[in-house]
Amino acid sequence: MRIQDSVFIVTGGASGLGEATVRRLHRGGAKLIIADVAGQAGASLAEALGEGALFRATDVTDESAALQAVQLARERYGALHGLINCAGIAPGEKVAGRQGPHRLDTFTRCIHINLIGTFNMIRLAAAAMRDGPPNAAGERGVIVNTASIAAYEGQVGQAAYAASKAGIIGMTLPIARELAGAGIRVVSIAPGLFHTPLMDALPSEVRDSLGKATPFPPRLGRPDEFAALVQHVIENEMLNGSCIRLDGAVRLAAR
Repeated sequence: MRIQDSVFIVTGGASGLGEATVRRLHRGGAKLIIADVAGQAGASLAEALGEGALFRATDVTDESAALQAVQLARERYGALHGLINCAGIAPGEKVAGRQGPHRLDTFTRCIHINLIGTFNMIRLAAAAMRDGPPNAAGERGVIVNTASIAAYEGQVGQAAYAASKAGIIGMTLPIARELAGAGIRVVSIAPGLFHTPLMDALPSEVRDSLGKATPFPPRLGRPDEFAALVQHVIENEMLNGSCIRLDGAVRLAAR
């Protein structure tokens, strides 16, 4: 699939990994729907990018809002060729901590946004892509999800987050198998330690320490490095049904 003139929805596209993906795809000539709950940031990004970028306030867990984002892509750009799911949250809470048991609403909210929200966008976007004409290779679309290395070696306090990301990995292959007949690929990326707005909330010495935990390069990942892998997934049609670790060989310790 070519980036130029293809139409993509990027959830969580107003900041972090999603914003980097939006910027890279826009530079490549794509047409984009920036789907995010961060209205001001999303609108500002779309305005800064100009032609080929539209913002749509989107709660990925809301069926109506998600469907409106898909419909906007088709109405304004005439098609939908790809979905990049970057929307998510990362709560931290112990199962049986000093403050009491893990709050059930915290766990539920994390699963609802990260896993169910991702699935909600996939099912609606896939239905739209399936109705579109295939390219010369028979491809109609590509879906890229954001998992996490926490799905493989989640740390203490990450039960909810790790479970939500493991769910994303778990549904990648069965959805890829189902959609293969329609020429739609599904791939997940599991980033390691990346410099996102979540990291900015930490003291600089903590960020440096986290970065040095990565064997090579001994630093935090850059959001555009994630976006570069998204681009490669889009352009390489043999990538399908897998989860790719993007982590500099880091393996998370228990704490």
